[in-house]
Amino acid sequence: AWVSSLSMGMVFFCSPIVSIFTDLFGCRKVAVIGAAVGFAGLLSSSFVSTIEPLYFTYGVLFACGCSFAYQPSLVILGHYFKKRLGLVNGIVTAGSSLFTVSLPFLLRALIDSVGLYNTLRVLCILMFILFLAGFTYKPLVSNAKDKEGEKKGKFRFPPEKKICNFSVFKVLSYRIWAFGIPAALFGYFVPYVHLMKHVKDRFGDSVPEEVLLLCLGITSGVGRLIFGRVADYIPGAKKVYLQVASFFFIGLMSMMIPLCHVFGGLIAVCLFMGLFDGCFICIMAPIAFELVGAQDVSQAIGFLLGLMSIPMTVGPPIAGLLRDHLGTYDVAFYLAGVPPLIGGAILCFIPWVHERQKLKERAKPVDGETTEKMLENESTLVSDTIEKPVKEMESGF
Repeated sequence: AWVSSLSMGMVFFCSPIVSIFTDLFGCRKVAVIGAAVGFAGLLSSSFVSTIEPLYFTYGVLFACGCSFAYQPSLVILGHYFKKRLGLVNGIVTAGSSLFTVSLPFLLRALIDSVGLYNTLRVLCILMFILFLAGFTYKPLVSNAKDKEGEKKGKFRFPPEKKICNFSVFKVLSYRIWAFGIPAALFGYFVPYVHLMKHVKDRFGDSVPEEVLLLCLGITSGVGRLIFGRVADYIPGAKKVYLQVASFFFIGLMSMMIPLCHVFGGLIAVCLFMGLFDGCFICIMAPIAFELVGAQDVSQAIGFLLGLMSIPMTVGPPIAGLLRDHLGTYDVAFYLAGVPPLIGGAILCFIPWVHERQKLKERAKPVDGETTEKMLENESTLVSDTIEKPVKEMESGF
């Protein structure tokens, strides 16, 4: 359990570092190297016979490789798609839902037939495919200064802004978004971690709890496709309202889990929860592009994922402690529904703040243009006064 928890935490903890490397070296190099490191970590894990080395090979090495391979896949889409960015993100992220549904059954069959170590070696095939896919990431958005440096053939140490771009936090709408989402996630993942144990406590072994995972995975994939397409019709930062709706519904569904005394009720709750989980995930990248622009989006996503790692790591263990003290998950699920509601309320302010920022930015260039024109007029007047005496002197000679 600690190995898998460390692995999940490292994927998100590494995100700010991955964003820096993406800005420095580009999406292609980072994705390819990340997939290669993940492949090495997974392959080395298949030769480990005790649990201690797994903390490094699987919990650190494999997780870091996955983190370096994952984030460029979100950034690169904005280089190719503008109008249909939401739909494209929905299609790409729907792949994880497809594997969420199918992979548990495949893993169970592989472990039963060839064992754990050979199963890890089979999974290395997926990492090798990811390695090859990384070579297709050809960024179209590039910096003019970088092009000049490449033409001259000189290596220049990148500016501080490119190494660690904290300027994204100067954008107020991004600040609200970057702290509002982690606030919502303190309870967001509690149902995903503890739902199976809750079902066993309440219904025993008489019900197939795997059905709930199927419902979550299938409707999450459907939600990513539907809401990704819907997001393309919503202009600007108003896409945030989709995330607000997803947080509200997920918070309410979490609170309804203890009220379901029939297994069919839990299935209905999981269907809705998966649908709005897909909504939350698929529009993260489009919102980041709207708030900070294409040039800064890599580190904007990286900082956000890094901040998300804290509530994702802390929330589920607190819910487990509550269950240990109270003997039931009911209070944990009720409390888990509160942070998404609070986080959703915070995010409601983003479109209004973003519009005000855009109005201020539009006003600034107008002032700059007028001052530039005044300076140009002054310079022309000065040049005319200088040229006139010179011409008179020339005519005199």
